[in-house]
Amino acid sequence: MNTNFSYQQLYQFSKNIFLKIGCSVKDAETATQSLLSADLRGVDSHGVARLSGYIRLWEAERVNASPQIKIVHETPSTSVIDADKALGLVAAPFAMQVAIDKAKHVGTGWVSVKNSNHFGIAGHHAMMALEHDMIGIAMTNASALVAPTFGKERMLGTNPIAVAIPAGIEPAFVADFATTTAANGKLEILERKNLDAPAGWIQNEAGEPTTDAGGIKKGGMLLPLGGDREHGSHKGYALGAIVDIFSAILSGASYGPWVPPFPAYIPMPENMPGEGIGHFFGVMRIDAFRTAAEFKEHMDKWIFRFRNTKTVAGQEKVLIPGDPEREIEKERMQNGIPLLPAVVADLKGLSIKFNVPF
Repeated sequence: MNTNFSYQQLYQFSKNIFLKIGCSVKDAETATQSLLSADLRGVDSHGVARLSGYIRLWEAERVNASPQIKIVHETPSTSVIDADKALGLVAAPFAMQVAIDKAKHVGTGWVSVKNSNHFGIAGHHAMMALEHDMIGIAMTNASALVAPTFGKERMLGTNPIAVAIPAGIEPAFVADFATTTAANGKLEILERKNLDAPAGWIQNEAGEPTTDAGGIKKGGMLLPLGGDREHGSHKGYALGAIVDIFSAILSGASYGPWVPPFPAYIPMPENMPGEGIGHFFGVMRIDAFRTAAEFKEHMDKWIFRFRNTKTVAGQEKVLIPGDPEREIEKERMQNGIPLLPAVVADLKGLSIKFNVPF
């Protein structure tokens, strides 16, 4: 049975935990906003369910709670940022703000980040551009759990891509998706519920299809978007590879099978070619192309037309990327965020460890 908690309850608790590990007030607030944006938008695998995982990384000295994040190289429109082992929940908003500031001056901003950690959901960071009449792009590489098409080694992460595009009277277009058939967090949720994974999500250690939701822990691998070659997995593999290259080879982070694993108990890869996890952000000022008013008028028209697509039998309507998350956010702000018993137990454990009321 899930238990609902208000956004404010979870915000105060998470912020207090981040403060306890040594984050500044500003960083604790930034990290908490990044973290809870996932719970609000229905991406339960990346919200407070991950809080104890971030704390274990800090305990393993892989997260620096008081980093000196700095720009190590830049041009008028680009920057490379060394996150100094910061929480990705903090490093990503910092980098996105740098990209926004550059776009304000020269039309676009492009920022790559090295020496970081898991940054939560990509959509939260991409959406920072919306209030400035800008298009936001966010991506990150991640722990190697994914086999490339025809492979049976873990070579890539779930490597998400998010793009946020403002509209006028319509809500923004927000696409946020992993480049795998499913994110690892969804498997973790299925495993907690003792449910099987759908076919096409994972393969076992021998490279054979499996529906065991715990298959990753037994040496299995996630599959690229598409599942297999016949369903276009080579395209998902290519998308994941692009994210890896943009996020890490541009910045100097580790890539491919050398990306630091999220679970703190897994040893770091040997002979790592870079520093930490890598991210990549892009921001484009709309009026660098056409007036913002014209653009948003036509985005409204685009969204309206797609919403009114003729539907197949039994389906209510065509959705715009971002619609399901907006509905969930509205409902959860009103009725609370549901947490699985295992997640509640994790948070109670943190409460006891750090003497923070829950």
